[in-house]
Amino acid sequence: MAVTVPVDRPHSERGAGLRVNDFSIVVATANGTGSQTANLTLLRSFFKMGIPVHGKNIFPSNIQGLPTWYHIRVNKDGYIARKPSELLVAFNPATLHEDVATLPSGGVVVHNLDLHLKPERADLTYYPVPVKQLLAGVEVKGKIKEYIANMTYVGVVAHLLGVPLDVIEEALEHHFGKRRKLVDSNLEVVRLAHAWAVENLVKTDQFKVEPMNATAGLIMMTGNEAGALGAVFGGASVSGWYPITPSTSFIDALREYLGKLRHDVDGRPTYVVIQAEDELAAIGMVVGAGWAGARAVTATSGPGLSLMAEFLGLAYYAEVPAVVWDIQRVGPSTGLPTRTSQGDVAFAYYLGHGDTKQVLLFPSSIEECFEFGYRAHDLADALQTPVLVLSDLDLGMNNWMGEPFVYPDAPLNRGKVLSAEEVAALPDFGRYKDVDGDGIPYRTLPGNENPRAAWFGRGTGHDENAKYSERADHWVQNMDRLARKFETARAMVPTAVRDERPGAELGIIAYGTTRYAIEEARDLLAANGVVTDFMRVRALPIGAEVRDFVARHERLVVIEMNRDGQLTAILRDELPEHAAKLKPIAYLDGMPLTAAWVAERLAAHLGE
Repeated sequence: MAVTVPVDRPHSERGAGLRVNDFSIVVATANGTGSQTANLTLLRSFFKMGIPVHGKNIFPSNIQGLPTWYHIRVNKDGYIARKPSELLVAFNPATLHEDVATLPSGGVVVHNLDLHLKPERADLTYYPVPVKQLLAGVEVKGKIKEYIANMTYVGVVAHLLGVPLDVIEEALEHHFGKRRKLVDSNLEVVRLAHAWAVENLVKTDQFKVEPMNATAGLIMMTGNEAGALGAVFGGASVSGWYPITPSTSFIDALREYLGKLRHDVDGRPTYVVIQAEDELAAIGMVVGAGWAGARAVTATSGPGLSLMAEFLGLAYYAEVPAVVWDIQRVGPSTGLPTRTSQGDVAFAYYLGHGDTKQVLLFPSSIEECFEFGYRAHDLADALQTPVLVLSDLDLGMNNWMGEPFVYPDAPLNRGKVLSAEEVAALPDFGRYKDVDGDGIPYRTLPGNENPRAAWFGRGTGHDENAKYSERADHWVQNMDRLARKFETARAMVPTAVRDERPGAELGIIAYGTTRYAIEEARDLLAANGVVTDFMRVRALPIGAEVRDFVARHERLVVIEMNRDGQLTAILRDELPEHAAKLKPIAYLDGMPLTAAWVAERLAAHLGE
């Protein structure tokens, strides 16, 4: 069947009408020049105007000097997937001509006049900004003046698009908090640039913003912040960690929230966050704290997770709760440390040498980051096993809109933990005995006053009483029980989310942040009469709802941001009777997917 994908034409082909609340901006600067404040000010200004918006920071892995781009998607219909930009703020001489070349016909260039850009493309609108001239009368010195120079483009863009200056001021106040001097110094430059633009620039482009009410009641934060807050509400009190991009901000936020929320009646902290000498020590601290009964969490990325493999294998086999947030970036090796990926799925699922399978959670929004932040600890305790939350750099480090969080009001689920009295009431206590047939044994915590509650946690062979054993039957019995426990986990992990429509010709499976490009692509196809179903997997092991979705669709694709189709391979392994119809659409270049790319690939698949 031939399928035509609707083309998202540049605005010059749409007639002379205004493009209101529907465009993409890219700000091109050099890393380390302080542009983040300016970019976040624009982002939050759109948000405060009630317009759906999302920003993606594409930055280099060095500290300073290399090119950085900040993409802002403004869309009245709520689409927030990455989209090729139509408005360029060109403030980086190193990429100036390359950035201009990427614009579609009808695009806009707001450029630093001091870079001497020649307007060579007649199909673009150019707005030069005399940055040095505007800053000449601003009384700040040294590096601060370099940083504050970026606020000139905020003032010019505010004028061109129609962003009120009082909204810009509110955004700056949100960014700087009580540091009024910083608000005023940045706002001074914005006002100077805005006044200059009003007097000197004649607007000839079609892009404009107008107030909406689509963000009322919503919040905006990063996935790492949301996940850290969820961990605090999940009872986390111990964290061992080692810095690595893009997970460090998770621990920064965790430390901040714990500092505000976790104290005893005398004001003393009831938590500990320790920066270890490396990832091995960090996960060792977490596993040790989990064995002692604390809820413990760490955050890392692919290279750090590699170093944690042995300890997590120990936690799997000794059945010790632990929570790890893996904020995925591009590998293998050091790879692209500041680009996003879904490349750790297969490694994390089978993490640990020998026959090991780990429980994985796949958040796709700040709401799910918060929810999985506390649910991961409940699952780790209930299943007595590590739980790995696989977020990604895009979700973890960028700001996203979301609904206010629903805070958990149920008691913490500590699972099968026996008190001294409960141990006394048992005829015998075997730490690794399957009493209920679900593969999950009962455990006791250090400090239990009943001497019979003691057990020795070890990574070597043991019998059901935790006594050292190399007997073949004990090994097989224990591994079979661990497999049984993993089957029990299928009904305990978050279920997949499905959106099914009558007459669907294709089933789409995905996970994590690819959802935004997929959801928009489905609407593009639907406008052309092509109907698809969509299931977003939120955890491994898969549950019955995933098996049912796969069984009911004759044509299936699995979309993921890695080269080899890692979830596809896992699904084929777990559903061998359906393996032939599970087709991967796997691609990774470090950038979030676009709806146009997804729609083209889906159309090509349907046309086969």
